[in-house]
Amino acid sequence: MSIPAAPSVLFVCVHNAGRSQMAAAFLTHLAGEKVQVRSAGSAPADAVNPAVVEAMKESGIDISAQAPKVLTVEAVQASDVVITMGCGDACPYFPGKRYLDWTLDDPAGQGVQAVRPIRDEIERRIRGLLTELGIEATQ
Repeated sequence: MSIPAAPSVLFVCVHNAGRSQMAAAFLTHLAGEKVQVRSAGSAPADAVNPAVVEAMKESGIDISAQAPKVLTVEAVQASDVVITMGCGDACPYFPGKRYLDWTLDDPAGQGVQAVRPIRDEIERRIRGLLTELGIEATQ
């Protein structure tokens, strides 16, 4: 499968309040305009996890204005790469899309101490994804 010059990546987790928000923020931060970034949840929370916001702020990325979004079929259809993070069967599947499943600890209910290693692993995976996509990180 060929990936277009400006690929679209969708990050999906259940609540869209932690892992998928961090992944989207890192990809946006590191790729800029070179990638279209979306995130969504199969059962979105009311707000982004405050410990996640704090952990990302420590990395120099402010996601305090982000809000969890509901996963739509349209978002999946519009994406070249769909990365799931524990959303299970709630994620729609479409042929021709590249699907990755990242097994990561859930930061829900955790403090910033527990979120930091999750954040760091997500950043590592995002940098690897950029390499796979042939996109140089801006940072």
